[in-house]
Amino acid sequence: MAIQFYELQNPSNANLPIRVARGHFATSHSHINYYVDLTMTKYKLSEAREAAIQLASKFKGSTIIDTILCLDGTEVIGACMASELTKVGFTSVNANRTIYVVTPEHTTGSQLIFRDNVAPMITEKHVLVLAASVTTGYTAQGAIEAIRYYGGMAVGVCSIFANTDECFGYKVTSIFRTENILLEYESKPSYECPLCKAGVPLDAMVNTYGISGF
Repeated sequence: MAIQFYELQNPSNANLPIRVARGHFATSHSHINYYVDLTMTKYKLSEAREAAIQLASKFKGSTIIDTILCLDGTEVIGACMASELTKVGFTSVNANRTIYVVTPEHTTGSQLIFRDNVAPMITEKHVLVLAASVTTGYTAQGAIEAIRYYGGMAVGVCSIFANTDECFGYKVTSIFRTENILLEYESKPSYECPLCKAGVPLDAMVNTYGISGF
């Protein structure tokens, strides 16, 4: 059976909907009962711009940002955020009034690295982590650890969707929260998954790139 998606409206911005599917899904770190599809928000310019405006407004005048580190294919949103944050009136941008937008490279062991030509955009820079979603927080935590390893200073974590308030000591700033849109959302380790315990088969595997049904 095809996975059925339905659309939820953003209570604060009708131009930025969110698509979800209910089922039994496996990520690399957990099992979840809802898949939140952020494809259009990441890759459709109009939605990416709307998301960037909302996220950038939360950092206006509060945080110095030199670099936006984009995870989960959020480069379009990151570029739009950089554009917003460098506008006149935003005091969160650095003294040079420019922002780097970078993406990490992943090793086969899922570690994040930066090549010699990109590392200077992290070293001694104030780096904001941008993710599509933060549920378990493992990916964002890996990004923070990489920033510190390369001599940078993580200044925050932001995402389109989040299921947690905090990650590795940093507040998670997001547009959508589970308590706003998905009161029944659950993310559990596979050995604690209630659907597995009930014998419900998996509907799909999900990761940064999307969803693959069985």
